[in-house]
Amino acid sequence: MGGTRTNGRRQPSLAQLRAFAAVAEHLHFRDAAAAIGMSQPALSGAVSALEEVLGVTLLERTTRKVLLSPAGERLAVRAKAVLAEVGALMEEAEAVRAPFTGVLRLGVIPTVAPYLLPAVLNLVHDRYPHLDLQVHEEQTASLLDGLTSGRLDLLLLAVPLGVPGVVELPLYDEDFVLVTPLDHRLGGREGIPRQALRELNLLLLDEGHCLRDQALDICREAGRGISGAGRGPAVGTPVTTTAAGLSTLVQLVAGGLGVTLLPRTALQVETSRNSRLRTGRFADPAPSRRVAFAMRAGAARGAEYEELARALREALRPLPVRVLGPDD
Repeated sequence: MGGTRTNGRRQPSLAQLRAFAAVAEHLHFRDAAAAIGMSQPALSGAVSALEEVLGVTLLERTTRKVLLSPAGERLAVRAKAVLAEVGALMEEAEAVRAPFTGVLRLGVIPTVAPYLLPAVLNLVHDRYPHLDLQVHEEQTASLLDGLTSGRLDLLLLAVPLGVPGVVELPLYDEDFVLVTPLDHRLGGREGIPRQALRELNLLLLDEGHCLRDQALDICREAGRGISGAGRGPAVGTPVTTTAAGLSTLVQLVAGGLGVTLLPRTALQVETSRNSRLRTGRFADPAPSRRVAFAMRAGAARGAEYEELARALREALRPLPVRVLGPDD
């Protein structure tokens, strides 16, 4: 574990950096050793060797705990960055060696996951059987944080995002429909003008859901201001009832508390179980949303993600959506 030499200077080894990074994270030798599968004496020896190579003291060791020295605080950040780059190198090598194998960590927003995942899972099962797909359902802000930090590889969510360093691969557009109680005057109607939203008691998802923001944007396009909506001052009907998910939102509508907007992919799943609901269709052009994959610019597996997007577009054709091309 003495490191290597470059231009006459000793260089730290990856094992030394991993050992130090683990100790910096856990501040406990036993826990750090268990985390990286190394014996405690070997871990301690690796950190000591790294201190010798670098010529600085990284840790302050006491009988009860381990603390990072000021130098250790600074160099722990560098060590983690080096290890992350090595991980990216290994990921790229794996991608080149065997496409569509290994782990793919897919993040999906809650207003897409229940309705699109069957198509995604069937596609992966049938076409990419060696791909280990791991699904994480989170709201948009958390997904983007996971993508940029490397916790997630690929996202499935509503766009546009407008985030630097994130590339969008468009999949489809889908219309929104109006979901009403059974006896509502707009229930079952076709060609509803957007302006009708000005007077309706519209129920929304909780803040943090992109579908809530899309509904608010649609209302503003219709000339309606909504107070209590979380986007600055507005006038108009206040938002007094919200829900954490679309299933709850639909139940509130069935109970007569108001109306809501649903994307068409969610319609059958969320309304078929309740006979106290009706749907209305908007006049063209109906309000809609766009759903896409999102990946890091320059992602090592970018070509795979583009191929996956092409395959998924074909798999989505039976759904009530307008499938897009890669340049849309």
